Amino acid sequence: MGGLLHLQRFPLSIFLRSHSPKFPTRTTLFFSPKSTLTTPEPLTDNDSPSDSETPHVQLSLDKLFIPPDTRVPVDSGSARILKGSNIVLSNYARDSNVVQADYVKSSVRTEDCPSDGLPEFALVGRSNVGKSSLLNSIVRRKKLALTSKKPGKTQCINHFKINDNWYLVDLPGYGYASAPQELRMNWDNFTKDYFLNRSTLVSVFLLIDASIPAKQIDLDYASWLGQNQIPMTIIFTKCDKRKKRKNGGRRPEENVNDFQDLIRGFFETVPPWIMTSSVTNQGRDEILLHMAQLRNYWLKH
Repeated sequence: MGGLLHLQRFPLSIFLRSHSPKFPTRTTLFFSPKSTLTTPEPLTDNDSPSDSETPHVQLSLDKLFIPPDTRVPVDSGSARILKGSNIVLSNYARDSNVVQADYVKSSVRTEDCPSDGLPEFALVGRSNVGKSSLLNSIVRRKKLALTSKKPGKTQCINHFKINDNWYLVDLPGYGYASAPQELRMNWDNFTKDYFLNRSTLVSVFLLIDASIPAKQIDLDYASWLGQNQIPMTIIFTKCDKRKKRKNGGRRPEENVNDFQDLIRGFFETVPPWIMTSSVTNQGRDEILLHMAQLRNYWLKH
């Protein structure tokens, strides 16, 4: 992976974007897990499912994503960590259920996106990573987002309104070699313009296929997001797939660990990540809880 040598170390501010009406342009939030080592407070939210947290997962503090205003003990063994992730559950993880999901519009320019100021989360990943399938799994709707056996089908910035108060955004996939070069360049340009100029973007969810070894294009995309201070969560997809050992296949858990090892040296703090499967719905509740705590913190600040 010689191409990784150009990557830089990025601060934790890229993983969360704070919002304030006093600052119409994007602002970033700086915080350090080392400053939050006190006794944790209990959750008060009734709709946070108890089976989505693992109270005694043994992860060291340097491998945890600790949201702002979240206090964990020095012994991270009693931290409440979302299952299949490195994300500590905070008191902001409330109102996570999806009651309603509606397609709103498709745009090819950032300025044409909805202007109601609601917070939003963008899904992006390499073509055929399972992005539309994951979106449908999150909202429990089989055909809300178009799925196709032909990669590269998503060609616009597609907004879906959730519970009438926040958005999921389906973005064009990258790395689809069969698409015309001009079309690929257009997708890249308006997607990156959206990342850089969409003030209501709370976080980008970068989808990585866990059924195969790390791809350089995914590592480069994570690098670009970091270099441009775009808040990011890594979503590992297809974690249900098991390839035969005799054919050189590796378990999704091994590919997940390898990907983290490859990027860990280039970030000051490990990015938040979640393992998922749109087939088994693994990670669905965890994604919604993580979105809820980021969204509620963003709305408060």
